[in-house]
Amino acid sequence: MILDKIDSPRDLKGLNMDELKELASEIRKVIIEIVSQNGGHLASNLGVVELTIALHYVLNTPIDKIIWDVGHQCYTHKLLTGRRKDFSTLRKIGGLSGFPNVSESEYDCFNTGHASTSISLSLGMAISRDLKGEDFTIVAVVGDGALSTGLAFEALNHAGHLDKNLLVILNSNEMSISRTTGALSGYLNRLITMPVYNRLREDIQELLRRVPIFGLKMVTLSKRIEEGLKSIIVPGALFQELGFRYFGPIDGHNLPLLIETIEKVKRLKGPILLHVVTKKGKGYLPAEEEPGLFHGSSPFDPKTGKLTESSTLPTYSEVFGNTLVELAKENEKVVAITAAMADGCGLKRFSEIFPKRFFDVGICEEHAVTLAAGIAKEGLIPVVAIYSTFLQRGYDQILHDVCLSRLHVVFAIDHAGLVGEDGPTHHGIFDIAYLRHLPNIVIMAPKDEVEFRSMIKNAISCPGPVAIRYPKGKVLGIEGDKPSRIEIGHAEVVTCGQDAVLFAIGNMVYPGLAAVRKLQEFGINVTLVNCRFVKPLDEDLILRLAKTTGRVVTLEDHVIKGGFGSAIIELLVAKGICAKIKCIGLPDRFIEHGGVAELHERYGLDADGICKTVKDFLTTEDRWQNTRFMVTGVYPKP
Repeated sequence: MILDKIDSPRDLKGLNMDELKELASEIRKVIIEIVSQNGGHLASNLGVVELTIALHYVLNTPIDKIIWDVGHQCYTHKLLTGRRKDFSTLRKIGGLSGFPNVSESEYDCFNTGHASTSISLSLGMAISRDLKGEDFTIVAVVGDGALSTGLAFEALNHAGHLDKNLLVILNSNEMSISRTTGALSGYLNRLITMPVYNRLREDIQELLRRVPIFGLKMVTLSKRIEEGLKSIIVPGALFQELGFRYFGPIDGHNLPLLIETIEKVKRLKGPILLHVVTKKGKGYLPAEEEPGLFHGSSPFDPKTGKLTESSTLPTYSEVFGNTLVELAKENEKVVAITAAMADGCGLKRFSEIFPKRFFDVGICEEHAVTLAAGIAKEGLIPVVAIYSTFLQRGYDQILHDVCLSRLHVVFAIDHAGLVGEDGPTHHGIFDIAYLRHLPNIVIMAPKDEVEFRSMIKNAISCPGPVAIRYPKGKVLGIEGDKPSRIEIGHAEVVTCGQDAVLFAIGNMVYPGLAAVRKLQEFGINVTLVNCRFVKPLDEDLILRLAKTTGRVVTLEDHVIKGGFGSAIIELLVAKGICAKIKCIGLPDRFIEHGGVAELHERYGLDADGICKTVKDFLTTEDRWQNTRFMVTGVYPKP
């Protein structure tokens, strides 16, 4: 295999075009093989194989810089930059990250995972480069979805104003080029990227500038003629108005054309936007036909494209979507909003049944929240479904536009807690901390499917802002029970014991219950409380049990600092309750990627880890002789 000989981008330079094309084919086979075993982002990576090869073939990386927007399309980049031998560890605990990671390689410029940051980052690097008097090429690769955000346009606007040397490659994978348009566009781009054309263009403009009175006007007119001709044929007028020279669209799978074009445009001065068109899932029919399914895929059979998961239980996202459809049938005021995650958040069925009441705003979380505020102000009930890690982007809008006016907006916070192999940019372990200090908001977390459905129903009828946080993955299958009304702020006592009280929230209730049963084997009897609500807390119950036992343990799938346990401590302090306290949760650090079960074990959030922590806490009384309060995190096992 040619790929076996590629240990760095330098090894690409000696390959001819046929070998480069064969390399692209080999890379696709490797990506399909590993993602089918480990899961990962398949469709986006198969779509940028040729583009990645062309960039590393033309550029002098890592001196020249490539910033991958989002970064979920970096698998070919990793294979070409010295990580080929470790690629089988992709997304496994202790293995390669599924996103660019500066600790892995000097070829990775940033730790990325959220959309629309690449142009701002690359412009900042360009400013620093120029202030230091250095000379290297900076390329931002951004998708058409990521380009829809305010951040991307703010960066484009600023880059055009500063007129820095910067190459932005727009990878469009949701449009096609007809043969006529593609051929003509290719001809025009070959023409205006030719060195002789650009030298002539610059010479003519310099000559025109010397013409008295009318010189500058003639230069402006010549630019308008050139760009006007292109804007008739290709969709580049917007970027030209923002100060970029636009080239494209070109076929993102045509290696010779990509290499030729990138070689030419990288020598041009000022901000350049090169528009390439690729196909998601290129080279693997199941991914081409269902790119949404293979955006972030679980392990699958590479021969059939069928997922290999055996469980027939629905995911929390599916339960949310189906429950919302039922409620929307009963209440015509219910509308749904998502930010380019209709499939991921379980809203596809809702969008089909209620198309006029469904709004996908693209990757624009800030707009999604404020849009919901406007809808709520006029009496409808917007339900905003966004992953925990992405809702962070709408923090000010939640505070200023929703909570301040106490508007009835429901936030369905999907992928809360540890999400597994996507790693630190995707773990939803900060949402309690950034939400619970906001006035007027109600925050709840279900322990299972039945409770989740009840909470969704309650949220629709609860006045003011409401947030429900729930994990990624399959629900716990609880049969027989039907959703019932849960009174706001009321907790549930699951077990009774006199030795301590364990306050658990959300998907930590059942691991807590398993730990309580293990503790009974050691003669330790613990009261377990499913708190259900982070805000408002069931104050009367919490205070009574804390007084009764004198020993309090909190349990959450969230960072300890500012989290659920902190809320319990604040309550006890405010009410003057003296108790011995242990908080079990995640430490003050970014959590690495790996399977959820593996991470729970590593950080002591599984039944055995919880049991050990509580047992140690209760059987070392000498610790407490001179200490009233103690809050600790659980850290990785050595």
